[in-house]
Amino acid sequence: MPSVYLIPSLLHNEGLTSIPSNVLSAIRDCQVFFVENERTTRRYFKMLWKEMVIDDYEWHTIHKAEDSVKQIFTRRITEGKNLGIVSEAGCPGIADPGQVLVAAAHQAGATVKPLVGPSSILLALMASGMNGQQFRFIGYLPIDPKERAQMISDLENESIRKNCTQIFIETPYRNNQMMESLLASCRASTRICIAADLTATGESVKTLPVSEWKKQTPQLHKRLAIFLLHG
Repeated sequence: MPSVYLIPSLLHNEGLTSIPSNVLSAIRDCQVFFVENERTTRRYFKMLWKEMVIDDYEWHTIHKAEDSVKQIFTRRITEGKNLGIVSEAGCPGIADPGQVLVAAAHQAGATVKPLVGPSSILLALMASGMNGQQFRFIGYLPIDPKERAQMISDLENESIRKNCTQIFIETPYRNNQMMESLLASCRASTRICIAADLTATGESVKTLPVSEWKKQTPQLHKRLAIFLLHG
């Protein structure tokens, strides 16, 4: 039975050492790749394997895994080919595209092989000092300031009620606005963790109560950051 490898990718261009050696073995075992971004995946693979002849492999862009892509994916499984799924940053299917194709792999009877690699969600949670027994990843919060403030308040109340760590992200150019909303909306005692540039040389992870963050508000513009909240 063919294998479908869930191939982790870089969180940061400087983070090549965060990729385990068995990822290269999986890449070598594949004949077809389904990727979120072909150009960046090709560059990433060449960083791992300089001798790789990129054009010897079949490439498909997954987008949201529309029906046409799923059909090709399932057909390649029935042809007995090993496939690789690669998202833009981190692990396929975890806050990144891939789950639709993984579901199709199970339906087709393929062997699904998840590979260890960097996940900003898990790395940030590990380093935050917050509750790792009960947590929730929300993804992006609303862009509208009023809606975002309400959502933050709701997340904070839920965190207090359930002793739950709330994890969310923002596009890098809106990080400072997110931090402003957190400081304006949360209680002084609520803890906020900011994990920025994970796996890079300038990586930083810091957890402080809102009262302390107000004294030393960081500049996060265009940094790759993930936010955690615990009330």
